[in-house]
Amino acid sequence: MKHAANRRRGVSTRAFVALLALVLVIGCVAGGTVAWLVATTDSVTNTFTYGDINITLTETKPVNRQAKIIPGTNIEKDPKVTVTAGSEDCWLFVKVEGTNWPAKVSYSVAEGTSGWTALSGYPGVYYREVPAENAKWGVGYDVTGVVAVSKELTKAEVNSIASGTQPQLSFTAYAVQRDGIG
Repeated sequence: MKHAANRRRGVSTRAFVALLALVLVIGCVAGGTVAWLVATTDSVTNTFTYGDINITLTETKPVNRQAKIIPGTNIEKDPKVTVTAGSEDCWLFVKVEGTNWPAKVSYSVAEGTSGWTALSGYPGVYYREVPAENAKWGVGYDVTGVVAVSKELTKAEVNSIASGTQPQLSFTAYAVQRDGIG
């Protein structure tokens, strides 16, 4: 009987050792696999900056900003839009609005040779592209144009404008970054 009890202990000890060995093998394999499948890297930091566009609008003709409408004459206008140094490449826009104009007086921007193009669907709005190199160093763009007064403009037509209101021509400049805008 004593011999049978030793055998049972021997079998249970062997079973325990085998089970312990199996647990250790499974633990090592699982731990090694987890360690093998887990990896880390150094972080990568992105820094974002703001783009900036600054513009100014000035005018030289006429110096006093008042001009007389005389039938059959043309009045030259040359406001200048400057993209200041350090700006981003951009689309530059100029909006020209006339108020209290007699029907026989009109304004037009010289297109083509001046680099300005009429914006389709937006009367009185002109645009041009300002490349990165020009924006970086700053550059001015003349908005050369003419107020054309018809020879047929009469005093009665001028007098039909409400008292106290004079014809005016306003220029407004806008800029928007070029990237992302087709």
